[in-house]
Amino acid sequence: MAYAQIVGWGMHVPSRVVGNDTFVKMGLDTTHDWIVSRTGIEERRIAGKDEATSDLAVRAARRALNVAGAHASEIDLVIVATCTPDHLMPATASLVQNRIGATHAGAMDLNAACSGFVYALAMGAGQIEASRAKQVLVIGADELSIYLDRRDRSTSVLFGDGAGAVVLRAAPEPGVLYSTMGSDGSGADLLIIPAGGSRIRNNGKSNGRGNGDRYLRMNGPQIFRSATQIMAQAAEKVIANSGLKPDQVDLLIPHQANLRIIESTARRLGIPAQKVFSNVGQYGNTSAASIPIALCEAIGTGRVKRGHNVVLTSFGAGLSWAALTLRWGVNVDAHVAPWTPIRQSVETQVAAMRSALRRQGRRVGATISERLHRDDS
Repeated sequence: MAYAQIVGWGMHVPSRVVGNDTFVKMGLDTTHDWIVSRTGIEERRIAGKDEATSDLAVRAARRALNVAGAHASEIDLVIVATCTPDHLMPATASLVQNRIGATHAGAMDLNAACSGFVYALAMGAGQIEASRAKQVLVIGADELSIYLDRRDRSTSVLFGDGAGAVVLRAAPEPGVLYSTMGSDGSGADLLIIPAGGSRIRNNGKSNGRGNGDRYLRMNGPQIFRSATQIMAQAAEKVIANSGLKPDQVDLLIPHQANLRIIESTARRLGIPAQKVFSNVGQYGNTSAASIPIALCEAIGTGRVKRGHNVVLTSFGAGLSWAALTLRWGVNVDAHVAPWTPIRQSVETQVAAMRSALRRQGRRVGATISERLHRDDS
């Protein structure tokens, strides 16, 4: 059988850095020390007004393709894990697929909130293991900052924006060892953006409601208790089913929601702090982007080596959770060929031209059809 191995990785975060003192200056009843003591977060990145989720995803995807030495046209499937799509439809993945020139790829979005990337990684690996795909581009990207009530200190200080991506490729040796996914919909109201769908329409203004329903709402204490238990349980399951013991885990990368949750998860698993990666202090909770961003930074700082056993575990709205074990199978110090960025730049320009020509062709075709129909009448 084929195995799925990560061969490329990339991340992108907005340039705007927002420190904790910004919230104090805005008049929020908080302090830098309070935020750090409760969450471990010191700053986060916030997207600009003209930066959509797809913009972040495209930049991360291009970097992952560069590292993999892959042409976008070789990708069979693009999966974007996000709960903040550019539009309700079409899928953000379709926008990404078009912009990077993945002309032979299917494209779909996956919404499992903060668990989304691990869900998407498991699904992409499944396509490769079933021999339905040879290369899959998996992206986690979110901009939850646009759904935050800046007057609510329980949520506004927690979230940031960003994107991370990996390229999965068929390989003869195991890469993704085991994965698990789960959900408990009875807790769906604990972390929710009520408006924008078919239940509460018109951005929360229908049925006499105020537009406060467009903001993210969270029951912090209950989410904290659930996350610390379930992330550890999910990680235990994938470690055991991969034939490993906790002391054989070289690196644990949990969802970056809160430093106390990360530390509690590691303690429950019996994994020492030096084998746990965290960057929540620099980026906050970037939802589906948090694990791929952390993975990229772990690789960049030498924390991931060929042959390492890496565990990813996540928890999010839904309530959803997912965990996955990886046996890292590629060298991480390989240099990108100097011509790769040039080739990718050309591919990007060709993709943009192709897209523009197709749109123009549809407009011309529609005009001709309309005139023929009018002449026939």
